Amino acid sequence: MVGEAFSKQPVDVPNRKERPSEYFAKYVFNRQKMFQYLPADVFRKMCDVMDNGATLDLATADAVAAGMKKWAMELGVTHCTHWFQPLTEGTAEKHDGFVEHDGKGGMVEEFTGKALVQQEPDASSFPSGGIRSTFEARGYSAWDPASPVFIIDDTLMIPTVFISYTGEALDYKAPLKKSLKAVNEAAADVARYFYPDVKKVVTNLGWEQEYFLVDESLYAARPDLVMTGRTLMGHDSAKNQQMDDHYFGSIPGRVAAFMKDLEIHALELGIPCKTRHNEVAPNQFELAPIFEECNLAVDHNMLLMALMRKLARKHGFRCLLHEKPFAGVNGSGKHNNWSLATDTGVLLHGQGKTPIDNLRFITFIVETLMAVYRHNGLLKASIISATNAHRLGANEAPPAIVSSYLGSQLAEVLARLEESEDEDIFNLAGKESKTLDIPQIPELHIDRTDRNRTSPFAFTGNRFEFRAAGSQANCAASMIVLNTAMAEALTDFKLRVDALIEEGMDKVKAILRVVREDIKTCKPIHFDGNGYSEEWRQEAARRGLDVESSAPIMFDQYLTPETKQMFSRMHVFTPAELEARNEIKLENYYKKIQIESRVFGDLCLNHILPVALRYQSALIDNVFKVKEIFPAATAEKLNANNLKLIEAISEHCAFISEHAELMRLARKEANAMVNERDRAIAYHDKVAPLMESIRYEVDHLELVVDDELWPLPKYREMLFIR
Repeated sequence: MVGEAFSKQPVDVPNRKERPSEYFAKYVFNRQKMFQYLPADVFRKMCDVMDNGATLDLATADAVAAGMKKWAMELGVTHCTHWFQPLTEGTAEKHDGFVEHDGKGGMVEEFTGKALVQQEPDASSFPSGGIRSTFEARGYSAWDPASPVFIIDDTLMIPTVFISYTGEALDYKAPLKKSLKAVNEAAADVARYFYPDVKKVVTNLGWEQEYFLVDESLYAARPDLVMTGRTLMGHDSAKNQQMDDHYFGSIPGRVAAFMKDLEIHALELGIPCKTRHNEVAPNQFELAPIFEECNLAVDHNMLLMALMRKLARKHGFRCLLHEKPFAGVNGSGKHNNWSLATDTGVLLHGQGKTPIDNLRFITFIVETLMAVYRHNGLLKASIISATNAHRLGANEAPPAIVSSYLGSQLAEVLARLEESEDEDIFNLAGKESKTLDIPQIPELHIDRTDRNRTSPFAFTGNRFEFRAAGSQANCAASMIVLNTAMAEALTDFKLRVDALIEEGMDKVKAILRVVREDIKTCKPIHFDGNGYSEEWRQEAARRGLDVESSAPIMFDQYLTPETKQMFSRMHVFTPAELEARNEIKLENYYKKIQIESRVFGDLCLNHILPVALRYQSALIDNVFKVKEIFPAATAEKLNANNLKLIEAISEHCAFISEHAELMRLARKEANAMVNERDRAIAYHDKVAPLMESIRYEVDHLELVVDDELWPLPKYREMLFIR
């Protein structure tokens, strides 16, 4: 069996004698390292920069760079790079050595504040959506002090934002930081209704990363996996996930060795890995960290995906982060657990024990629902892609309709609050009601309710879980939309409450009135039922939710007046930046399908058809030989099955050949379109369906053609690590 050589012995992983807490963040220039390597006054300034957004002056930057260089060179570092996240779903870096002339014919190791703070990558070679022309090369990367510098091999990695010469964002980090600032200001203003000492609100994110592993030798034998990240053909294995025996099962030894190695490297880089387990599909696994502040969590997820790819090869695997690398089994997502917390330690999405705590809790829950309701189509557009479209709505992941699951207890609270008057008192726990100065919202135990895996945006006890993001996506794409929508909802909430207070209404009564209005308004987004059902799709349309299933048309949400107004008002995106991102999404969409179609056509014409016809020729030869040897009646009986196979192969091959040409012509027609949206729609409507119809025939040929002749590793070989 191909790949068996890898299965005999796992790669040795050094057994560390230290506890994880002793080597955690070993290669991270965090506050502990800053305190050790920076002068006291510089350390205080850096804390002010990181905690309060103070401006970083060049003198401080020079002092920080000197301390960083000393620390890094002690660990063998010789280079530095600005590490940024362009609009490519990956990261980028350009390494510069700590090398300068000493004026005496030699060289010295040098790293200045200027090199730390700013670099100039070539902006023309990254997606810009028309913001930069090909001949306009200048762009800037600028250090983000809120995300610690770290070391990979011999290089000092400096997390940065990436902007054009004219100031537009060309990455995910810059708008993410703007969205975090917007939600911080809006949420802190509302939180001070309940807790006057709140100074700021932090957005927390805990992602759950799903992925597949496949033996590297089998991966190399699949050109479709190599070129596109997924298998474009392949019949189901007789056994895949239908026995539910892989989920949470015993982790194979080779995989456990990879996981251990990955966790050691991740912990050394400050990524707080917590959970690892087998996922539902064979060869599918999951890793999840402890939650972190959103900006840092996004950086850590991007870094972890790079580590996974690198270390998998060391262990004889390839790590597949495509959302649907294998048809017929579950795909991979990235669940984003999102919440807000104050600097005073209050989790704004967590229930409390006092009336004021619970009024705050209900307020932030309802305003989150308002944010999701107003921009449900945009949230969907933020996570859809050519790859994630294969997963969403496939009865394994949330449907391509954004709704929110609350659970029966919280749903009951909102329903009763919606119908009550300001002076009403109610209690879910059955306690005796009594009149208080403010309406009694009882102590809640929301996590007693069940979870709903069909909900894209589910409340799970003290946070919301946005389950629709794709496994290879940058978390920032959806977090930018969610944070900004939340900032808008909270800003509007405060404006309406303040207007009632100015009219003389009591503050608590004003809050409750606006909350009740918003409960009624956002009611369509609340759905606790089966999101996979056709009845829900029809009901969602009646409710006015976005039910579009075509990715190119979903991208239109980035250009609606409501979207432009929200992002402009919250100072996150300009209209020009939105138009650029819409164009990039369209371009990425059709280019991925274009590549898949070309690879698929090549495999069909140069691999599958020749093998099928060779096998058919062998069958025909056998038919004639049988006729020569046996009497006519016997030969007819013996040849019956072969003749059926010959006919079936002819039909499959004719269909594949004819439709491969139709696919080529459809691709040619789409490529001739000037408008990016039209081209993307053509690839969605015409090219992709042809690929699916051809695949059906290829997959059935796989069941007919001699196994020894079939040119590609099959699912039964790839999906079971031994």
